[in-house]
Amino acid sequence: MTFNNNIHIMKPIIYLVAALSILIILPVQTFARAPKRHNYISVEMCKLCHKKKELGDQYDVWANTAHSKAFYTLGTPEAEKIAAKLGIKNPQQSRECLRCHSTRYESDGGDNGEDIHVEDGVQCESCHGPGEDYMYLEVMEDMKEATDMGLVMPTEETCRKCHNPESPTYNPKRDPTPDGKTVDFYYPLRKKKIEHHMPIKEIRK
Repeated sequence: MTFNNNIHIMKPIIYLVAALSILIILPVQTFARAPKRHNYISVEMCKLCHKKKELGDQYDVWANTAHSKAFYTLGTPEAEKIAAKLGIKNPQQSRECLRCHSTRYESDGGDNGEDIHVEDGVQCESCHGPGEDYMYLEVMEDMKEATDMGLVMPTEETCRKCHNPESPTYNPKRDPTPDGKTVDFYYPLRKKKIEHHMPIKEIRK
């Protein structure tokens, strides 16, 4: 058998190995580029640490905001009237309503988890992102690591995902501004109403 004959026989094998290598490498590269999916843990887990008075008692602050009651708001007569005008029979079962009145009803990442309840309304992870990977103290003490693990520090853009003209209760002149004007959503005012920040550095005090 000549050298040329050997090459002729080996070519199909070489091509097959190359093709298999591509099929194996590409999915690995795709997986490596894919963003990590973080899972949801529920407000019940968050409050284990965030209900402490010395840390700002963020849970109770949240519990006394309209966010915590967002799901039940959909059950009021007023909500039912608004829904009826939109052709929605039950707002507490409507995707259009629940996507902003509950946590993780629609999301590109993370799993619901068994403890995520629609009744919890707009809870911690609606604004701060699914917490399974950043919930640990040693992670939360390092802001960069916490954000790498899924922690979101909300901005006005975060709020406007729901507080926008798509809302059936949108009011372009809802909020007053310091200069005497009115706007649909004045972020500094709204942020103040739900303020519950506690510096990470205070945790170990």
